[in-house]
Amino acid sequence: MVGAGITGLATALLLAESGHEVVVLEAREVAGLATGANTGKVSLLQGTQLSTLRAHHSPSLVRAYAQANLDGQLWLRSFADRAGLPYEARTAFTYAQHDAGRSRVREEFEAAHEAGLPVRWATADELDLPFPARSAVALDGQLGMDPDATAHALALAFLAAGGTLHTGVRATGVSTSSRPTVHTARGDMTAEHIVLATGAAVLDRGLYFAKVSAMRSYAVAFAVPDEVALPEGMFLSADAPSRSVRTVSERDGRWEQTRLIVGGGGHPVGRAASERARVAELIAWTRRHVPDAVPTHRWSAQDYTSHNLIPFVGVMPRTGGRVRFATGYAKWGLTNGPAAALRIAAEIDGIAESERADWMRRLGTRITVPADLAKGAAENAKVGAHAVQGWAGALRHPPRIPSEGKGVVGSHAGRPVGVSRVDGEVRAVSAVCPHLGGVLNWNDAECTWDCPLHASRFAPDGRRIEGPALSDLRRVRSPSSAQA
Repeated sequence: MVGAGITGLATALLLAESGHEVVVLEAREVAGLATGANTGKVSLLQGTQLSTLRAHHSPSLVRAYAQANLDGQLWLRSFADRAGLPYEARTAFTYAQHDAGRSRVREEFEAAHEAGLPVRWATADELDLPFPARSAVALDGQLGMDPDATAHALALAFLAAGGTLHTGVRATGVSTSSRPTVHTARGDMTAEHIVLATGAAVLDRGLYFAKVSAMRSYAVAFAVPDEVALPEGMFLSADAPSRSVRTVSERDGRWEQTRLIVGGGGHPVGRAASERARVAELIAWTRRHVPDAVPTHRWSAQDYTSHNLIPFVGVMPRTGGRVRFATGYAKWGLTNGPAAALRIAAEIDGIAESERADWMRRLGTRITVPADLAKGAAENAKVGAHAVQGWAGALRHPPRIPSEGKGVVGSHAGRPVGVSRVDGEVRAVSAVCPHLGGVLNWNDAECTWDCPLHASRFAPDGRRIEGPALSDLRRVRSPSSAQA
């Protein structure tokens, strides 16, 4: 098992409890990336996800997606009860900020109702909110949960079931020529089955890196005076700019007092003019509507969406059925992750297909429709354009030493070089992504080098953080021609 987020740990626990010998490898720490940065919505009402699916796919596929998420939600809730994890039952809302967004809300209501979800229209009292909300569809009985605490509880349960967990061990490759093998900087590990639960699959077979779109989005937690009334539900807008709003009470265990969490500002990885400006926009929006809100924490997350919105889960091509993976949750990992774990565990356990849940069979035989192909073609055209633009822009001028918190790309000896200054330290690295040669851009909110092609990310010193790239950036000397 590679990856100690919600998918990897849930799969590992299921397999360990069914008698398998399981080892989990994690490059960082438990819940170190997408899982830990989740806002904690364990919901079947997911913005406009169902209506977008319904626009291009059959009702049976949408129902299968909803049922998969329901089974994932029920499994996670059952685990939380067993582990004594706190969570809160909340109503989820998809709402329109403007009159023009009402039609999107209506479409989501119809799609959710057709998929079998007990949705209803929000009441006037529920829409008496501190931010604009013209109409909303509601789904009661959804969950608010601390994703970091959940992941750590899963890890403890996995260890108690006899599993082995190694953190700080990065997978650098996978081979299947003889026995399936995971390569790491500390040596190789062989196994009967390998599961890649790493967001972007660290194996290019099937070209799944080109079949998903990677987005970064941002969240800010605010302290609010006790006398300020906060919304009790979990809200996600159907119209732009996307706004996710929820409260986290002290019962959640994350903070000692209630926090208001506001999310949004999403953009394709490596393609924003300024990520820091996206965070500032969230803060300004919140203060417009809740003037006494004081930002206390901020973070971002990276999520992958398949071009037809259905997650990729199952066997990776040309691996002899020994390597499985899961990706493309479109920001809804707390339900899709456990669902993927249930499916992968059923396959490895050898449960007959006729005995598996209907949704496993339906989602495993999905049909790609023309709209999916068009979306994939459009995204890959953008990737090609960014590849050309990146190299052309990098070769126009020599690198220079930037001011604090910034990074710049320039040409040195005919190659793009990225120079950054973080905490007073100037570093220079190759600005060429080792995955497919895209020229990196500086992320001024996270102080990272991000690839606009397929979303690999690197620290200022070149260390790989995430994405399909497997190696670090090559470090170079700061060019002598660089000017402060």
